[in-house]
Amino acid sequence: MGPQGAPPRRRRFDPERRDRIIDACLQVIGEVGVAGASTRRVAAAADVPLGSITYHFTDVDELLHEAFARFSRQVSDRFEQRMAHAASVDDARRAVVDLIGHDVLVDPRELVLTHELYTLAARDARYRELTHAWMARSRHALERHFDPTTARVLDALIEGLTIHRALDTEPHDEDEVRRAVDAVTRRPPAGGRRAPGTS
Repeated sequence: MGPQGAPPRRRRFDPERRDRIIDACLQVIGEVGVAGASTRRVAAAADVPLGSITYHFTDVDELLHEAFARFSRQVSDRFEQRMAHAASVDDARRAVVDLIGHDVLVDPRELVLTHELYTLAARDARYRELTHAWMARSRHALERHFDPTTARVLDALIEGLTIHRALDTEPHDEDEVRRAVDAVTRRPPAGGRRAPGTS
């Protein structure tokens, strides 16, 4: 029995608490960056006791790694879905233009998360594994429609143009993006023979 004969408090059953902490960590990083993502701030955003962080995660780095792994999977899933719906090479080109203009890094929070992940990956091999897997999934999705060399170049173009669009103060020109995608995907591959489906 508890104080004054009251029954002991039962621990609240909260099977989704760990997931909620990971989502809250992404929310906080998107707002204040990794440097500002204290366990106290994450716990407040997740509406959990501070001790829940140490209960579910061995340290802050484990929480950060789990959060960035989830983020990279979410973005990759969206990318793959967009490319999987393309029924032809022309559809795939349009899908890439839409990815650059409307899907990837449009949300300022995603822009912050992406650059924070890149910063961690630049100095920590564990995070570099996440960015490597992210890029591999992107290229695999593009290879549904383009040869591997074109897919690699196109993946780099998507990343570069989305970052430029997100950070540039000038208006975004979709026709310019379309011309760039066409230039990459319609060029003959190495050896001079055009890949199937290109024209």
